[in-house]
Amino acid sequence: MEIIKALVNGNFIESQTKQFVDVLSPLTQECIAKVPCMLEEEINEAIKFANEAYLQWKNTPIMARTRVMLKYQALIKDNLEELATILSMEQGKTFDDAKGDLTRGYEVVEFACSAPTLMMGETIENVAKEMNTFSYKQPLGVCAGITPFNFPGMIPLWMFPLAIVAGNAFILKPSEMVPKTAMRLAELFLESGAPKGLLQVVHGQKEQVDMLLEHPLIKAYSFVGSPKVGAYIYSKATHNLKRAQALVGAKNHMVIMPDIDETQVINALIGASMGAAGQRCMAISVAIFVGDSKKYIPRLIEKLKAIKPGAWNDPNAAYGPLITKASLKRVKDLIETGIKEGANLILDGRNIQVEGYPDGNWLGPCVFAQVKTHMEIYKREIFAPVLCIIEVNNIYEALEIINQNEFGNGTSIFTNSLSCANYFIKEVTVGQVGVNVPIPVPLPFFSFTGWKGSFYGDLHAYGKQAINFYTETKTVTQKYFLEENKEDIVFNFQENHSK
Repeated sequence: MEIIKALVNGNFIESQTKQFVDVLSPLTQECIAKVPCMLEEEINEAIKFANEAYLQWKNTPIMARTRVMLKYQALIKDNLEELATILSMEQGKTFDDAKGDLTRGYEVVEFACSAPTLMMGETIENVAKEMNTFSYKQPLGVCAGITPFNFPGMIPLWMFPLAIVAGNAFILKPSEMVPKTAMRLAELFLESGAPKGLLQVVHGQKEQVDMLLEHPLIKAYSFVGSPKVGAYIYSKATHNLKRAQALVGAKNHMVIMPDIDETQVINALIGASMGAAGQRCMAISVAIFVGDSKKYIPRLIEKLKAIKPGAWNDPNAAYGPLITKASLKRVKDLIETGIKEGANLILDGRNIQVEGYPDGNWLGPCVFAQVKTHMEIYKREIFAPVLCIIEVNNIYEALEIINQNEFGNGTSIFTNSLSCANYFIKEVTVGQVGVNVPIPVPLPFFSFTGWKGSFYGDLHAYGKQAINFYTETKTVTQKYFLEENKEDIVFNFQENHSK
C-alpha cells in the first residue's frame, strides 16, 4: 500500500503519525493509497523551512524566478500524459477531462512567466519641488493554499506558481481524497530548479488545516471548496488578521433565448452541465428557457439519454463517477427531495450501471423540469450531473431569478441578439458572464471573479489580482536638493568624464 509522503525542505518524507486517511478509487472503492494526518511538529517544521527559503528567495532577481517558471511549465507539458493518468485514476475524471484540468493549470504557470511586468510598481516625478514618488511590489512571506478534490491539477497551479514567482514561499495542503497529482506536480517543481523549501506539501484534515490557520508565520491563505468550509477558513484567517481568499459555492444559470440555433445551445448545455460529472464550480446546473426556446427541451433530453458515464480510459465515456459513496448518497437524497417538492424528474439516471465497475459511484444524467426557486434542488449546489430546467416568458424574468440567487460565480446567455446580450451583461449580478460560451472561465491574464456568495475576500484568484494578493505595495517618497548641489553635480560630472 502506498503511503503518501510529504514534501518538507526539498525532501519527500514519511510522517510519523499513526493516523491516516484512505484514498479510495471512485471506480472500484479500492484503497489506492493512505494519506497521513501529519503531526503538529512536522507541519511547524515545514513552515519554518518555508520561511527560511523565503528570506533567500525574496532577494532573488526577478528574471531568475521567471526562469524557474519557464522550466516548470515545460516540464508539465512534457509530462502531461503521465500527470493526466495519475489524476484520472485517483479522481475518476475521463482522460480528456484530466488533460483539460492540467492544461488550464499550466496556462497559469505560463502567465507566471510574465512576472517582470506583473511585479512592476509605479512612479511619478515632481510630486512636489525636488521630490519623486515611486512604489514597489514586495512579497508577503509564507503563504498557504488548501485545495479541493475536483481539480487536483488546476487549482494548486492557480496558487503556488504565482505566489512563488512573486517572491513568497508556499505551503500546499491538497485534498486528502486526491493527493497523488499534487505530489507529482511538486516533484516536477523541484526538477525545474526551484530552491528547496520554497514549496512544502503537507497532508491532513481539519486539524491540520487549523494548524496552518493558527501559525503566525503564514501571511495569506487561498482556498477553493465548499461554502461551509470556505466560510470557516476565511473567518478564522481574517480573525487572526491574515489575508484570505476563498472561492466557494455556485449555482450557475444558462439563459436560452428563442433566436439561438438549437444544435449550438444543446451541445453547449450538455457539456456544461454533465462534463466532469457536474463536479465543478462553473458547471451549468440551471437552464432557463425563455419563451419559445422551450421547444428545444425534448431534443435536449433525447441527446442526454445517449450519453453515459464510464471509466477514465473509456474513450466513449462522457464523464466519470462522483468522488465518493457519500457524495452519491447526498445527491440521490437531494433528487428524492426534488421529487417530493413537486419537480418533475424527466430524466432519471440513478440506476445506471457501468460494465466492469459495479462498485463505482455512478450517476447517469438527471434532469428536473417544473423547478421553482424555493426548492432545495434549486437552492443548493448539487455538484453532480443534475440539471434543473426553469421556463420563463422573457429576459427580465430570467434576470430576476439569477440576480436573486445567493451565488454569483458564472452565468451564460445564448442569443444572436447583440442588444439582448449587452443588456444581460450590464444587468446580471454575476462575476463571470458568457455570451454563447457555456462556461466562461477567464484565461489567466484575467482573474477568476466570482461574486456574492461564491467568493469571500477582496482580491481574486490568478491574473493581476493574484499578484496583488500575494504582494504588498511599498511606496517611497524621495526628496533631493538640486539647487544646493548644482556645483557639485557639474564638478563630479567633469571629473568622471575626464577619467
